[in-house]
Amino acid sequence: MMTLAACAMLSMLVWLVLSTGHGMFWRTGTRLDAADTGATEPPGGWPAITVIVPARDEAEMLPHTLPALLGQDYPGQLRVLLVDDSSDDGTGEVARVIGRVAGAGDRLTVVDGQPRPAGWAGKVWAMEQGVRAAGPDARWLLFTDADIAHGPHSVTRLVRHATGRGLDLTSLMAVLRTSNRWERLVIPAFVYFFAQLYPFRRANRPTARTAAAAGGCVLLRRAALERAGGIAAIRGAVIDDCSLAKAVKRGGGRIWLGLADRGPGGVRSVRPYPGLADLWKMISRSAYTQLRHSPVLLAGTVVGLVLTYLLPPVAAVIGLAGTLAAGGGAGGTAALVAGIAGLAAWVIMTATYVPMLRYYRQPVWTAVALPAVAVLYTLMTVDSAVAHWRGRGAAWKGRAYSPSASSASSASAPTVGSDSATGT
Repeated sequence: MMTLAACAMLSMLVWLVLSTGHGMFWRTGTRLDAADTGATEPPGGWPAITVIVPARDEAEMLPHTLPALLGQDYPGQLRVLLVDDSSDDGTGEVARVIGRVAGAGDRLTVVDGQPRPAGWAGKVWAMEQGVRAAGPDARWLLFTDADIAHGPHSVTRLVRHATGRGLDLTSLMAVLRTSNRWERLVIPAFVYFFAQLYPFRRANRPTARTAAAAGGCVLLRRAALERAGGIAAIRGAVIDDCSLAKAVKRGGGRIWLGLADRGPGGVRSVRPYPGLADLWKMISRSAYTQLRHSPVLLAGTVVGLVLTYLLPPVAAVIGLAGTLAAGGGAGGTAALVAGIAGLAAWVIMTATYVPMLRYYRQPVWTAVALPAVAVLYTLMTVDSAVAHWRGRGAAWKGRAYSPSASSASSASAPTVGSDSATGT
């Protein structure tokens, strides 16, 4: 019981530090300025924007997302380049039909993707082809995924935010679907864990080493991309978004990451995850890559998750029950300490999760279940490691990456990328 009490005390101290510091990761107020509708023209006028959409087997998603991109009310010039990344479901033709129906004309170009060179990750290669097709005169690039639906003012607000603050990379984490019970259980925790690993406020500070982005929506100044070494600098990254943010920041660029606004005017993912198996696949495909395929980091992560998330409720229940059973004495005191410290850690943990649940419009009482979701994430991470050890490597949309290739890419990108929740 003394050991349990000591661990519970440690867990409580961890949560005190996390809740009062660590970039205030649990707060959900880092967003585009609600009062800034983009109506004010930026200095120098509205720049031309080239939207690049890497798309692989996205014929089902495009009718829900591409029309909104083509219908943006952006005051400046805007064109969309959709890169058909060797799709098998007619993605390119679906995009062309949508363009004709929308009367897009030369505002939409469908780029037929070329075979992927050795050493390039699939989505990153599609991004590179989009940049090449944009031409050298494209000063601003907006990378967005094929399953991301943009509100009518999305591009205008992004550009106004970026130009008004002198940003080189501006990224929004799209609102993910929470339509079924598994999405409601797992998705808010997914975003919460991401924010805990990469606190938005810290990532947005120019002097901080932390860098992060959400691949579903990244507005990027072309000059900053070139200073970072171009898309080729992250050619092997299985998790591309944070790798790109890190490269831009290392090159002296200013980055900003925030949560997208909810509602019809925001940025949201329309991709469904019907069951736990779909969410499991989405998360586990890159979890071990995020740990640089290191058994040491894996062990540390598992221990950290157990100490931080699982131990508080266990200590609270065992400690308080042990207090009632033991009565007085040293054993009873240790049990009381374990129970109180565990309960305090659980309460702090729950309180920090409530803002994210409110953001996703979920019942706040479900915050007490966060330890259970953390157990799921632990199992997903271990499963990802087991897949790597068995030689399967990372895989997505019928495209597999060898363990050696993904290991090489992860050496420069030990990050948790939100594109894994929306990615192509």
